[in-house]
Amino acid sequence: RITCHAALEKTMPTVSHTLTDRLFDRFWRLAGAVSVRTKIVGIILGLVLLLGLGTMLQVRQASEQALLDQLQEQSVALGRDMAARATDLILINDLYNLHQLLNETRNNNSHVSYAFIVDADGAVLVHTFGEGFPPGLLMANSAAAGDHHHTVVLETNEGRMWDTAVPIFDGQAGTARIGLTEQGVRATVTLLTWQMVLTILIVSSVGIAAAILLTWIVTRPILDLKEAAQAVGQGDFSQRPRPWADDEIGELAVAFNAMTAGLAQAEKERAEREQLRLQLLEKVIGAQEDERRRIARELHDETGQALTSLLVRLKTLDQLCVQPVLHQQVDELRQLVGQALDNVRNLARELRPSVLDDLGLAAALERYVQDYQSHHPIQVDLMMLGLAEERLTPAVETALYRIVQESLTNIARHAQAQTASVLLERRGNQVRAIIEDDGLGFDSRQASNGDHLGLYGMRERAELLQGKVTIESEPGQGTSVFVEVPL
Repeated sequence: RITCHAALEKTMPTVSHTLTDRLFDRFWRLAGAVSVRTKIVGIILGLVLLLGLGTMLQVRQASEQALLDQLQEQSVALGRDMAARATDLILINDLYNLHQLLNETRNNNSHVSYAFIVDADGAVLVHTFGEGFPPGLLMANSAAAGDHHHTVVLETNEGRMWDTAVPIFDGQAGTARIGLTEQGVRATVTLLTWQMVLTILIVSSVGIAAAILLTWIVTRPILDLKEAAQAVGQGDFSQRPRPWADDEIGELAVAFNAMTAGLAQAEKERAEREQLRLQLLEKVIGAQEDERRRIARELHDETGQALTSLLVRLKTLDQLCVQPVLHQQVDELRQLVGQALDNVRNLARELRPSVLDDLGLAAALERYVQDYQSHHPIQVDLMMLGLAEERLTPAVETALYRIVQESLTNIARHAQAQTASVLLERRGNQVRAIIEDDGLGFDSRQASNGDHLGLYGMRERAELLQGKVTIESEPGQGTSVFVEVPL
């Protein structure tokens, strides 16, 4: 039991703390979802309403208490005046003038609800009730002979009444009773309350207008900084928000302008370096293609011609040989030379296919796919759309040819695929190429590191033409290469 009690004592603060954190987090999320302008307007409006309501309640309470005290003093004064003036009339038993005195007192004071005079024996001499004296009112209040006055508050159908009893001639001639209603006080307090409510509404309207103006002054520079930050995030470093004042927000704008100026300079330097890199890459790729073309020409013209001449002479030697042993050896040499000649021709064609320069990309790819299928057990589906109308620029044709060539080479080396497809489509002002296979696939997230030089070279060729290469692949799901090159 002691252990459980201790565990509860340890758990309860944690639960309470967690609940507090949740409530605070929920409040913070709700407050954070509101704009700064709404927050400032809400704060100012809340302060105005809180101050106005607090002032109104205090003034209402103070004024009501003051009016009630004044009503009590008025009831005492009227009661004593009525008692003093009624003394002689009671002694001479002048009931008519007594009645006139009561009516005069009531008519001259709007707060007086009733008045009556009781003789020394407790009998009502005169009263202002036209429909009869209410029962129980006589016993509701009384004043002793030595009292200055005696006031009580009565709850009636007409509301609260301040009933004051004043002895006449030290009680020997009777008692004067007068009742003052609070309705006038309540009406005055209500009127004062509505006037204060109207004042609060006017002040709140002025406060809201001032708050809107204040929030515009405060948040306008912030909104400018926000728009400038969004533009900088999109690559526009020319934004320079104007500092509105020399306060903290103005200092922030100055610091932001200095930051954007630095970013613009850094972007300019980066663009220059990128331009130099692209120029160097273009020269490297151009030199590489020229070297490929030169080597292919030399292989075709010199090495190919030499091997062809050697093959012809071996054939002549084979015809001159009469010994069977020499004849067999010459035949084997002819086969080796023929195979070497085929390899030289294939190598020259891969280095720089002449059909690419002569007939264009479509014919070069058709020739390459035919040779590719003859050397690899992979079925390749080639489809080209929109390339027969007019040829592309040599740079675009070379880049697309090398990208497709590298992709199919990677499929043959690594994918272990059964089928592959190549789609080239010219649409509008760009050319798209899609190379897919059903091979092993790989983790495409690792395709950007330096170990995949072939993929890196494909990307460089596309970027040199302001294009891009996207690779999608998963282990066991094959590989898709998407190429987009603008024209």
